[in-house]
Amino acid sequence: MSKRLFIRTYGCQMNVYDSDRMAESLAAHGWSRVDAPEEADLVVLNTCHIREKAAEKVYSELGRLKRLRAERAARGETMLLAVAGCVAQAEGEAMLERAPFVDLVVGPQAYHRLPELLARRAREQWAAFATDFPVESKFDHLPERSGASPVSAYLTVQEGCDKFCTFCVVPYTRGAETSRPVAAILAEARRLLASGAKELVLLGQNVNAYHGEGPDGRSWSLARLLGALAELDGVVRLRYTTSHPKDMSEDLIEAHGRIPQLVPHLHLPVQSGSDAVLEAMNRGYTAEAYRRIVERLRAVRPDLALSSDFIVGFPGERETDFEATLDLVRTVGFAQAYSFKYSARPGTPAQVMRGQVKEAVKAERLQRLQALLAEQARAFNEATVGRTVPVLIDGPGRHPGQLVGRTPWQQPVHLDGTGLQPGDLVTVTITGSHAHSLAGRRAAGATGEGRA
Repeated sequence: MSKRLFIRTYGCQMNVYDSDRMAESLAAHGWSRVDAPEEADLVVLNTCHIREKAAEKVYSELGRLKRLRAERAARGETMLLAVAGCVAQAEGEAMLERAPFVDLVVGPQAYHRLPELLARRAREQWAAFATDFPVESKFDHLPERSGASPVSAYLTVQEGCDKFCTFCVVPYTRGAETSRPVAAILAEARRLLASGAKELVLLGQNVNAYHGEGPDGRSWSLARLLGALAELDGVVRLRYTTSHPKDMSEDLIEAHGRIPQLVPHLHLPVQSGSDAVLEAMNRGYTAEAYRRIVERLRAVRPDLALSSDFIVGFPGERETDFEATLDLVRTVGFAQAYSFKYSARPGTPAQVMRGQVKEAVKAERLQRLQALLAEQARAFNEATVGRTVPVLIDGPGRHPGQLVGRTPWQQPVHLDGTGLQPGDLVTVTITGSHAHSLAGRRAAGATGEGRA
């Protein structure tokens, strides 16, 4: 009889990828995924520690699940609770002290051990715990991916971080930078393409720090890996995220002008436009260095659209520092951005820095920054109206008969889906612009013949 699994995923694309791999690992042991925790025999919370009060939100959800489990127990049913991911890594054994009803605590480098840990839990009748950073790669222990792939499929190529930004917990929860071997990545990519993927999205905490071992025994850069992936049959588009400005090498910049499948969209977090704040963050570059990287990218790919991350109100940030951020936004121009007020993460150097900025000041600065970023995003979308662009169809849209796809610049486009299906690459004339999406119609003579 199949055992039922529910996974709730928090945070980044890396966690989405990890959740899918957990499900595949458990599927080999008789577990099938369900859509609600009420239906599950095992509930896994795959957590993220980037956002403010992440741990408290997890404990709150655990409290709700504890009540649900008690209701199930009253009916003679069993439900196991597991916490995986970065909050599990950060909290460690303290999680079992605070929530002793949790059955499994599994860090992001140990989720391949879930079947083993479940067996230990059943055998020993107490909580199983794994938050070490094993020497062996977890990818060596995972089953091959099976089933249909989404049109846009995630593919982890790199994990961990050696940068130690003073505001960030990732080096402590994901460990040191490691890269998967090229052969393993190409093999997984071929399986994804064979099962329906058209776009491969390469993932890593610092994905452009990739330095995996190639078939020739030498270290390959991300640019070289992208070139090899572009040669695979069926690849329509390639993307990678998240990048660090320090690792934007010349060969990677050149790849944006050389590889046609590499989309003209790049997420390149800058965090601040102030050199003083960037130094306090330990980012390792200046605002001018960031501008020069953008200039070189746009020299090889003039239609490149940028997205970025910003933190306002970092400890010590003065009004002049914030104005420098606004100036960088105006001079660089962003099609999309994520912006947040600084919030302290336990155990990070920034938590104890002098010059903590008042919440009211952070809120006011964030409002000003977001207004400018929204204006740029709106202008970028409006500039697309009237153009004819290739759109890769993802799936159903908001209304019956409608489909949604994405432009090469990651803009969602809603259009009539007659004669189309997910995976089609179709030429579309953009007819309208909305706050977060576009409207379009197939260009004259365009069909769904772009199926790869």
